[in-house]
Amino acid sequence: MLFFVLLIFLTASCKSKIEPSVSVLYEGQQIDFSQTLNIISLGSCNRENLPQDMWPAIASHDPQLWMWLGDNIYGDSEDMQVMLEKYKRQKNGEAYSAFRQNTAVLGIWDDHDYGVNDGDKNFAKKDESKSLMLDFLDVPVDASVRERPGAYQSYTFGPEGKRIKILLLDGRYFRDELQEDTTGTARYFPNELGDVLGEAQWKWLEEELTNSDAELHLIACGIQFIPEEQIYEKWANFPAARQRFFALMEKTKPAHAVLLSGDRHIAELSKITLDSLDYPLYELTSSGMTHTWSLGDTEPNKYRVGDLIVALNFALLHIDWSGEKPAMTVEVRGKENDVLLKEVLAW
Repeated sequence: MLFFVLLIFLTASCKSKIEPSVSVLYEGQQIDFSQTLNIISLGSCNRENLPQDMWPAIASHDPQLWMWLGDNIYGDSEDMQVMLEKYKRQKNGEAYSAFRQNTAVLGIWDDHDYGVNDGDKNFAKKDESKSLMLDFLDVPVDASVRERPGAYQSYTFGPEGKRIKILLLDGRYFRDELQEDTTGTARYFPNELGDVLGEAQWKWLEEELTNSDAELHLIACGIQFIPEEQIYEKWANFPAARQRFFALMEKTKPAHAVLLSGDRHIAELSKITLDSLDYPLYELTSSGMTHTWSLGDTEPNKYRVGDLIVALNFALLHIDWSGEKPAMTVEVRGKENDVLLKEVLAW
């Protein structure tokens, strides 16, 4: 009888969007959605066939949550068996397996774990790839994200007054094509009218922000939101979509939103001021867990706060709930657990 009651409870509770008053066994992870989050860890760009040296350093901070920000493996294949084997290698690796025993895991993809470099809505195996990613993340088989196109997800943690909403945006499944620059002056021309999220995801995002009672919002996507000058993938390659996103932030005015991204094999903090938002909008990019770029140590970004970090890295969000509003300190740390960037967000 007790088993039957427990089974009913778990079946009712294990949804992609879970009320923050329950502690559930979330497909192999014990995730307590009622807990107050104080330390969140995150990172991206992790080749499964390279040394997984960062996990002990990350674990030393006792994070309550790990967020994958994309390129969680380097699948780069339309062969789903190849993708599956790479996910297995990462998930079953000694260091990551040990890490997962004590830390809940959420995440979203970018391009290499989507299946194709700089991939977009035209990738033929995107549905099969999505299923593999959700399996890797232990998302329940009956979660709503599995029943709709795209991999976007929402999670809420914490009690009233200390509530965090995490929104994981899918910048691949619906994204329009990039416009390649054949002149050699840049990598891509702007796709002036192109979209990133697709109408269903836009509608979902507006509803999630409009109806939110969270005190802190973490909005993650594989590619960078704010920077304009770098020549690689970014929201700025789709100017209308980027402006639509910022306009949505101004319209819904979510409390204390922070943007998170990966992809770049660098780390940096960016900040933009929006006219109708009463706090600066920050974006933390953390990328390069197993490899970093070799293009020098400079790159223009007029929105950057602090230094450009060209080194293996992961990031930490430290949240202090002792004041009238949440305070956040962001850190980027290196392979030796050394502090590469530290900033208190000015709200």
